[in-house]
Amino acid sequence: MPPSSAAASDTTFDAARPYRLNPCVALRPEPFGALAYHFGNRRLSFLKAPELVELVRGLDRHPSVGHALAGLPDARRGAFLRALASLAAADMIIPQRSGTGARS
Repeated sequence: MPPSSAAASDTTFDAARPYRLNPCVALRPEPFGALAYHFGNRRLSFLKAPELVELVRGLDRHPSVGHALAGLPDARRGAFLRALASLAAADMIIPQRSGTGARS
């Protein structure tokens, strides 16, 4: 059954929208990438590549997730897109409000 509330539809990951790291999330660098800890929901996520950590930290500088992924090799885009969708589902990254984000 499709979601019936606006709040439920806001949780759908959309690569055409701009995202940013949730301010409730701390990233701790690790040799494999980073640990992401959400102080609100107490979830822990593993970012398993240093390039993914850089991408997540810089999401707010891009007009969309698609633009943020444009600099990656084609072979890695799908994996990174799935990782970002997972981070969005865990509330680690959140959509930016209209009028914020990157400047072209």
